[in-house]
Amino acid sequence: MCGIVGYVGEKQALTVVVEGLRRLEYRGYDSAGVAVVCGDRLETRKKAGKLANLEVLLGSDPLPASTTGIGHTRWATHGAPNDVNAHPHVSEDGRIAVIHNGIIENFAELRAELAADGVLLTSETDTEVVAHLLAAQSPLVGGDLAEAMRQVCRRLEGAFTLVAIDSEQPNLVVGARRNSPLVVGRGEGENFLASDVSAFIAYTREAIELGQDQVVALTPESIVVTTFDGEPAEISEFTVTWDASAAEKGGYDTFMLKEIAEQPRAVADTLRGRIGREGLLQLDEMRLGDVELREIDKIIIIACGTAYHAGLIAKYAIEHWTRIPCEVELASEFRYRDPILDRQTLVVAISQSVETMDTLMAMRHAREQGSRVLAICNTQGSTIPRESDAVLYTHAGPEVAVASTKAFLTQVVACYLVALYLAQVRGNKFGDEIVAILRQLSDMPQKIDLMLDTVEPVRELARAFVHARSVLFIGRHVGYPVALEGALKLKELAYMHAEGFAAGELKHGPIALLEEGLPVIVVVPSPRGRSVIHEKIVSNIQEVRARGALTIVIAEEGDESVTPYADHIIRVPECPTLMQPLLATVPLQVFACEMATAKGHDVDQPRNLAKSVTVE
Repeated sequence: MCGIVGYVGEKQALTVVVEGLRRLEYRGYDSAGVAVVCGDRLETRKKAGKLANLEVLLGSDPLPASTTGIGHTRWATHGAPNDVNAHPHVSEDGRIAVIHNGIIENFAELRAELAADGVLLTSETDTEVVAHLLAAQSPLVGGDLAEAMRQVCRRLEGAFTLVAIDSEQPNLVVGARRNSPLVVGRGEGENFLASDVSAFIAYTREAIELGQDQVVALTPESIVVTTFDGEPAEISEFTVTWDASAAEKGGYDTFMLKEIAEQPRAVADTLRGRIGREGLLQLDEMRLGDVELREIDKIIIIACGTAYHAGLIAKYAIEHWTRIPCEVELASEFRYRDPILDRQTLVVAISQSVETMDTLMAMRHAREQGSRVLAICNTQGSTIPRESDAVLYTHAGPEVAVASTKAFLTQVVACYLVALYLAQVRGNKFGDEIVAILRQLSDMPQKIDLMLDTVEPVRELARAFVHARSVLFIGRHVGYPVALEGALKLKELAYMHAEGFAAGELKHGPIALLEEGLPVIVVVPSPRGRSVIHEKIVSNIQEVRARGALTIVIAEEGDESVTPYADHIIRVPECPTLMQPLLATVPLQVFACEMATAKGHDVDQPRNLAKSVTVE
């Protein structure tokens, strides 16, 4: 989850590194630190808390000029978030500084070995052991930091990205990765390392994604990539398709507000260019043939958090349009229950960041069992799409706020495209039927935009309920995953109890939670589609009202059957039932955002969270 930046070139390294950390702070904000090479010595500064705390320290205790440096924002795993545990960590002789993302699983064994050799370890982190190991190994390989990194990495177990600098090699930055993201930025007379391209997008769009178990050595003029065994490695180069302005707030108070407002464009971009020359639907990278797809007899969607809720919605569309059984699994639990997988199983991995370790490991388990894997993600060139048999990119652009918004809507749309593609290949739907559904999807950006123009009453509701102890969410059919997502957003941002339930399950236990004045948000399906579901949820609303709870009803325009039972009504435009989540989710995002703001919380960086979960 941590943010990592490295720079070597002609510019002042500290300026580049701190600017990069500012763009990466969404990845972790428990502490921040920097290290630079100044002549023949290292200088470090680090501070617990957000990056602003480090900047204050740098103002009172500035670093000397340097053109080589590294920086880190931390999401704490090993050790409390304090000054001592903040990165970078420095070897005992003060020569080598290391920053790290991930978890070194055998650190206790390595720490004991170092202690036995008389090394004094000053932090609680797993990272510090690497600094001391590099310092011990470097003299044995003639002071070659890259070779020392390769040899140390072969001893490490777990998932990690490591970046190091050495005061005796002032124009060198070395990085390594295993199961954790690291990308190179290629510049003119300068080069960059980061856990995300947003860290260096202001300087270059030319990037190289490091592969599994690779080490990179950067100088101002060279980029050398090898395996952990020292063999030359193939590199995967790509060009970033967005610029630095896409990661700025653009006049909004928070990134989350900006990203909520960007949803119409993000959905439109995800849909754009999907019809090929022959009038057929196409994905981004398809390495599975039609014959293989026709053999599929089961689909399993694996994802975590918000992406999991997108998968729950996708299940309805996939089974409806393809008639293939579909299961949705939490990636963090998937491989531990010994799932039944074979060559006829298609595993769909959904990850906004393509770094989610739980999803990556679940996907690898599926491939080991012979299953095909299709990835839905928003980032090019990373591990999950590279290890998949097919990829569909959501083209949502950078999402900086930790609580996901536009990534969720575009994941839902991408899942629909996958379902339609399978229906096309397998002959479940005629071409004109697929085109008709795509037309309906293409109407959604305008309808989302209309929702955004009419959400001020939602903000007023959030402020009215700011002192509520709990909020419940209920829904049926695709409204149930929407209820789960609405509850998750409120938990993430407002730090309060919120639960989503299938509305029919209320009477099986959760109805005991209802009390006088408790706000209950109800996602009501269209009365035009599945009328039985609509009738059932109207009955559920009455059950809630009978217990004294307050009902906030999200209902389609023109649906007056809910009016007598709603204390507050939020209207959404008419649309097909399967597409209603693209509209009904928007006011729930706004509700959570405004509730958190009213409580005085940091909307973009909620406590204890990070954007990319790169540890299991």
